[in-house]
Amino acid sequence: MAAADELAVLVARRVAGEPLEHLLGWVELAGHRWSVGPGVFVPRRRTELMVRTALQGTPRAADVVVDLCCGCGAVGGAVALGLQGGPGPRTRPGRPVELHASDVDAAAVAHARRNLAPLGGTVHQGDLFDPLPAHLRGGVDVLLCHAPYVPTAAIPGMPPEARDHEPVAALDGGTDGLDVLRRVVAAAPGWLRPGGRLLFEVGSDQVDGALALVAAAALVGHVVRDEDDDGPGGTVVVATAADASAAGGPA
Repeated sequence: MAAADELAVLVARRVAGEPLEHLLGWVELAGHRWSVGPGVFVPRRRTELMVRTALQGTPRAADVVVDLCCGCGAVGGAVALGLQGGPGPRTRPGRPVELHASDVDAAAVAHARRNLAPLGGTVHQGDLFDPLPAHLRGGVDVLLCHAPYVPTAAIPGMPPEARDHEPVAALDGGTDGLDVLRRVVAAAPGWLRPGGRLLFEVGSDQVDGALALVAAAALVGHVVRDEDDDGPGGTVVVATAADASAAGGPA
């Protein structure tokens, strides 16, 4: 096919609503390009808030990063790069990070493996924590989760490029948008090390419900907001596991 014909096809696909990132084959997040393609969720610019928050609050001793509902793996990859000395608000050159990611979708897993293999990351296909190695239990420093959080009733009102071209499972969070997050938050204490943190994104109107889940799991929660992003600002909930040594308890 001639270059002009290829361009015409791409333009027609874009006019039909296909995400630009799917046509290009990559998305930019946190200053890096990540492989993405048709049928895979495209991480939004506002999700960079989760990356920045993870890097700004993670101690230098952090070694294990897990990215649930990883999609193309951009969030976990960006955090790992920042911790290993890549561009970011805080770096620690030369210190390796054990990076694991999981997703149920085969297409997403394929792109995540392509993106994370150069970082030494391992991508597992399966539901949330189920495919993760058992040795990670109780030892995760940073647990990232970009779970679907759009309420089911709001899906029809989403932009066509998301509604029609991204997996519904990556968007639909159930009646109140928190169905998947309920499972993640409830299980997180069994995977986090003392002082480890779970970070996840929600809508601004879901904060109270999300913090209630965090409290019920005996985690300490707080909210980070960014109203400076293009479009709606990001909202990230940070849930921290109790650290007895930090509180003056036995080491």
